[in-house]
Amino acid sequence: MSAYKSDFLNILAERGFIHQVSEPDVLDARLMAGTVTAYIGFDCTAASLHIGSLLPIMMMYWLQQTGHRPIALMGGGTTRVGDPSGKDESRRILTDEVIEQNLTGIRAIFSKFLKFENAGGNAVMANNADWLNKLNYIDFLRDVGKHFSVNRMLSMESVKMRIDRQQELSFLEFNYMVLQAYDFVELHKRYDCALQMGGSDQWGNIINGIDLGRRMANTQLFALTAPLITTSSGAKMGKTAAGAVWLDANLVSPYDYWQFWRNTEDGDVARFLKLFTILPLDEIARLASLQGAEINDAKKVLATEATALVHGRASATEAEETSRKAFDEGSFAGGLPTVEIARADLDKGIGVLTAFAEKTGLVSSNGDARRQVKAGGLKVNDATVSDDKMTLTAKDLTADGVIKLSLGKKKHVLLKAV
Repeated sequence: MSAYKSDFLNILAERGFIHQVSEPDVLDARLMAGTVTAYIGFDCTAASLHIGSLLPIMMMYWLQQTGHRPIALMGGGTTRVGDPSGKDESRRILTDEVIEQNLTGIRAIFSKFLKFENAGGNAVMANNADWLNKLNYIDFLRDVGKHFSVNRMLSMESVKMRIDRQQELSFLEFNYMVLQAYDFVELHKRYDCALQMGGSDQWGNIINGIDLGRRMANTQLFALTAPLITTSSGAKMGKTAAGAVWLDANLVSPYDYWQFWRNTEDGDVARFLKLFTILPLDEIARLASLQGAEINDAKKVLATEATALVHGRASATEAEETSRKAFDEGSFAGGLPTVEIARADLDKGIGVLTAFAEKTGLVSSNGDARRQVKAGGLKVNDATVSDDKMTLTAKDLTADGVIKLSLGKKKHVLLKAV
């Protein structure tokens, strides 16, 4: 049982979101007493957020659901600097135009989880470029810089890691923690923000903000961090052989997103249901108790519920149905990923290794495809490939005008002649 009295901390504790909290009893009392405003910062380094951002987004979702006010802070200013936390090298400097484009894509993701002020809710979308880009350097050094000890900054984990590995840390990045701390104070001034949340690697940066708030505004601020999520096998959450699992349907289709969750390791199903769906805990407990082959039913529920949050219920249901047809019935479901190939190439013949490696990327190389053939892992139109010199031609096209390529039981791509 959770030791917290407030709905927000109670839900977060029961679902596994909490790693560390500063002054938990005081924060708990504040959350019980009235509306608390909290923020999480997101830098705009890509056109979309990926699955790694889902945990903080879900924290803001539960914050709003329990009657408090979330601020999604876009790092339009800090993206120009780069956060050294957990990184071995400097961030590529982006132009203001690219940052603004990325901001637009990221905003669209948040609106699926939070109700903003212009849509009948109280969530705020802020951008630290509004205050950071206007700073006068000398004034900033005098008013804010004086509160920071270089000795302490050098002891911060994000800085120490780079120095210990003898990797360069630019003065630009060294300033990042000062700017993040200043963001917290500025959000307190503008929105009465009292809590900053983030991943556990942000603890030091958030504590800097709490300290700066005390020194500059004589106010009490709070920190709450979530654990960094790894899978049962120790892999980083959201990284696949194909790259990041993006939340934008144009970058990762709802079907592929559904498949990502369907392929969750057995040992992670219960934890991921708590973190990445809004199913009631008693229903999650029931699903978590399933044994043997039935665990696949829990994985399908996880996949559908997680996909519904990001892509909508209709897309999630369609992805589940496509998967069922492809796997359970062995049919050519139209929703499968499709790669177009020139009819002329098919008339000449395409080697099966080339089809799996170069055309569809189902395997990483011709050598990998050859190994899969030996292991019986590749299928064409649901028939196992036994000859690695096999050639695909127009005669392999089904009545639907496609050739179905399968790697194992879970990965399928349709080749479509055009």
